[in-house]
Amino acid sequence: MNRLILKYGYPLTAVILAVFAWVVYQRIARGWGDVVPLAVTAAIVWALGTPAFIYLWPRLTVNGFKRAIVKRGFGGGPIPVNTLYAEPSTSSPSASNASLMGTGTDDVLYIAGWLDLRRGPQVLHTPDMAGRYYSVQFTDPSDSANFAYVGKRTTGTTAGEYVVSGPRWRGTVPDGMAHIPSPSDSVLVIGRVFVESESDRPSAYALAKQIQLTPLDR
Repeated sequence: MNRLILKYGYPLTAVILAVFAWVVYQRIARGWGDVVPLAVTAAIVWALGTPAFIYLWPRLTVNGFKRAIVKRGFGGGPIPVNTLYAEPSTSSPSASNASLMGTGTDDVLYIAGWLDLRRGPQVLHTPDMAGRYYSVQFTDPSDSANFAYVGKRTTGTTAGEYVVSGPRWRGTVPDGMAHIPSPSDSVLVIGRVFVESESDRPSAYALAKQIQLTPLDR
């Protein structure tokens, strides 16, 4: 849905405005008395619809990712909760087999997963990227806000382990691990690993597959 909106946003907006203009014209043709109820209705819809859209749209978007991830994955099958899956090929909306993560960026491999932290923290393991760009973002589905990042720009490219915990966890972070507290027990995880060229893709994929999750108590 998001991809369709981004791709056809301007034509859709033009059609909506054209329909609205036609309705206004028809009301004016009948007399100005018919315009007042329309204006009042439009004002009410705008006043009520705008806050509802601002509040609901981010949640609907992120939960749409959840349904896609746990039920379909990248098209090759569901991705179990608390599991990360790395796509072996780059993706873009122009490709006929564009994947779930296709956003127009065709020089990265995508990683996706959905966390459920109610039973305890998960540990994110990242390999030594040797300077390669990568990022792993953590998104709170309650407001669609990204609350943490792991990657070249924030934590560097050396190997690392990060404890991702829910808001009620009161345990101790083991030595050598960093702590990522989540404001919610549910977390959307999206990762990206840079691919320099087609010949570099196997190396990038081998690293992407090493970005994994394990329960802290294992």
